[in-house]
Amino acid sequence: MATVISACAHIGALDLGKEIHLYALQNGFDLDVYIGSALIDMYAKCGSLDRSLLVFFKLREKNLFCWNSVIEGLAVHGYADEALKMFGRMEREKVKPNGVTFISVLSACTHAGLVEEGRRRFLSITNDYSIPLEVGHYGCMVDLLSKAGLLEDALDLVRSMKVQPNSVIWGALLGGCKLYRNLEIAQLAVNELLVLEPHNSGYYNLLVNMYAEVNRWGEVAKIRVAMKDLGIEKRCPGSSWIEMEKKIHQFSASDKSHPASSEIHMLLPELDGQLKLAGYLPELTCGDLG
Repeated sequence: MATVISACAHIGALDLGKEIHLYALQNGFDLDVYIGSALIDMYAKCGSLDRSLLVFFKLREKNLFCWNSVIEGLAVHGYADEALKMFGRMEREKVKPNGVTFISVLSACTHAGLVEEGRRRFLSITNDYSIPLEVGHYGCMVDLLSKAGLLEDALDLVRSMKVQPNSVIWGALLGGCKLYRNLEIAQLAVNELLVLEPHNSGYYNLLVNMYAEVNRWGEVAKIRVAMKDLGIEKRCPGSSWIEMEKKIHQFSASDKSHPASSEIHMLLPELDGQLKLAGYLPELTCGDLG
């Protein structure tokens, strides 16, 4: 049962996951730590955080995976304070965290912009718990510093890493450079990224956009020529999907293949108005110029 529930989590099949949960209860399966931890993870990953927390608090026995799943779920859904409080509760109950726990804790700090709290938690990984730092921990910390505009600090951390920085590390730094328009560090990050992923057009496109924003069209032209010489094409757009009435609906930018595409596009202006009323303004300084 735990394996099937985990499969539902991987494909975002919330309705099917609910049915399997009900089936387990109706057929006398005890809500043990294995099924319980799988349910916590499944509900959190499928966006039903309330159900995830309900299962968590109903469990008489909780293993480390249960704690990690609920902390991660809270962090991913933007409940940073609650995630940190849950970690505090975990510590009080004498449950020893592992490296995965701290990735969720640092992610919560990033969501809430808690730089000093993130620094403190990052240092405690080795100082208090003797857990070896992994690339995921560095990635979270670089992301936190970069989003806070502390780009020099983030770059210093990357250079001091005891493991080899990967594309996630440099990508987080590049994201901060885009946000704060730091072309010098951005160029450095892109150079490293192109060594790691030489045919990823996304890094070129982001750098093109940054140069275009400051009217450095000569640099834009050079990058476009380099892309053409290397045979690098724009990558396929990302997509998202949602389950409704036991069917998976997939969407991507400018795609009109969905049967309800016309109705969806008619609704977009209304959603746009609601977003503006809520205070959200899209970034219109530059489109995808790659």
